[in-house]
Amino acid sequence: MFKRKHKRSTHIVLEDIVIQVTRKKVKNINLRVYPSKKEVRISAPHYLSEQVIRNFAISKLGWIRNKFSTYKAPVHPNDPEFITGETHFYKGKALELRISTRDASSKIILHEKQGILEMIARPGSSKAKRADILTEWYRARLKEQIPLLIEKWEPVMGVTVQEFGVKKMKTRWGSCNTKAKRIWLNLELVKKSAECLEYVVVHEMTHLLERLHNDHFYQLMSHFLPNWEETEKELQGKID
Repeated sequence: MFKRKHKRSTHIVLEDIVIQVTRKKVKNINLRVYPSKKEVRISAPHYLSEQVIRNFAISKLGWIRNKFSTYKAPVHPNDPEFITGETHFYKGKALELRISTRDASSKIILHEKQGILEMIARPGSSKAKRADILTEWYRARLKEQIPLLIEKWEPVMGVTVQEFGVKKMKTRWGSCNTKAKRIWLNLELVKKSAECLEYVVVHEMTHLLERLHNDHFYQLMSHFLPNWEETEKELQGKID
């Protein structure tokens, strides 16, 4: 039976920055920065020496500091009012909501470079109506992204997804009906990074090869996405 290889974790300290290093079964050295937590993590192949990893970290030190210094903690209201100035998320990025009231069809315009999410809404529109406008825009965007990922991974994994859907889920990021070959994705994934969305899609598609979360399942996940555990950490915790 397949046994998951034990991972070794150590730390590298560069000036005032502590970097967690995890040795695992990967082909390349990877670095991730989490500015909101002031955390830096490196995953590296077992065969790389500590000095090689340290030199790699040193070469990225300026970039890491820039990520820390430019990060601004987003204001994400627990009960949004859908008014100008609020922060809402799309593809892992914090965007400022701008409401433009006019007697026209309701829609959302993404000004990505400016970091603005513009909502066109009719004068006097209610909070519930504005929430619906954003929700439907989110749903449409996610439904554009998911088929591309399915098409990418079907030939790689040797599986076929007959149908997919998007819905709000309170406790799960996705689900898979193995008999119908149908996967469901949580609407909240539209707010997460592209890596997070891809991870959940691959996770659910892997259930078409292995229904249970057993050693075989995790072996497959590590084969398809060697860094899946790092991405999973971004999804841990309460769903907003």
